[in-house]
Amino acid sequence: MKRGRIWLCAAPLYAFTLVFVLGPALYLVALSFAQNTAGTGFCWAFTLENFARMRDPIYLKCFRESFRLALSTTVLNVLLGYPFGYFMGRLGARGKRLLTFLIMAPFWTSSLIRLYGWIILLQVKGVFNRVLLWLGVVDEPLKILYSYPAVLIGMVYALLPFMILAVYTSVEKLDWTLVEAARDLGASRVKAFCTVTLRLTLPGLMSGVVLTFVPSMGLFFIADILGGNKIVLVGSLIQDQMTRGGNQPFAAALALVLAAMTTLMLWLYRRLTGTSELEGVV
Repeated sequence: MKRGRIWLCAAPLYAFTLVFVLGPALYLVALSFAQNTAGTGFCWAFTLENFARMRDPIYLKCFRESFRLALSTTVLNVLLGYPFGYFMGRLGARGKRLLTFLIMAPFWTSSLIRLYGWIILLQVKGVFNRVLLWLGVVDEPLKILYSYPAVLIGMVYALLPFMILAVYTSVEKLDWTLVEAARDLGASRVKAFCTVTLRLTLPGLMSGVVLTFVPSMGLFFIADILGGNKIVLVGSLIQDQMTRGGNQPFAAALALVLAAMTTLMLWLYRRLTGTSELEGVV
């Protein structure tokens, strides 16, 4: 194909990237340095006030809560998702197809509907408390809904499939003859797993960490539904500033800091795995 035709075919892609990706990103950066004006929105006067405002203890606490929730979600997803993805990768073709279907099936339903299902399960008179009372584990219903544990459960539930599929993809590509060689050379099962299996599946595990940690910093609707507005995340703060607060420059500054944290996570992923692609996604 001639060079001119190649550029002609690629032109729509470049145009789309410039208009819908690069353009909004540049507008976000410019807006974060604009000055908010009461009643009229904002004016294009350069200021660092939006970033300086984040030093307020209230906003620092919001960032700490978001980071703590994202870290807790990631740790639980690693503990739950890695064993599941590992044994899923060891199954036969039929078992892999069945589990893949079961993991992907919830995505056919709106995430909002699924989260409202958790409200039915976790409320005071819900299924979870009824089971605990029937088993005699508790004497009175637990107040789980509209609390930090409820938000954590929702985060883990929403993001666990990404961890499982990332680990599964890595395990499926694993050369098991290397594990057998380690066993033949005298390594125990635990040592062979730690020195061979875990190291070779580390890219998939790190992909799952990125795909879990990064979204959990901004999934504010889970905190709104299961936390009852008691757990305020950075995403919730951005939404509030864009609607009720009416401070778009400050919302843009918050979004820019959140994007910088996301970029840092992707950079750490690349440094640890030596690749720029997310395994299991591309």
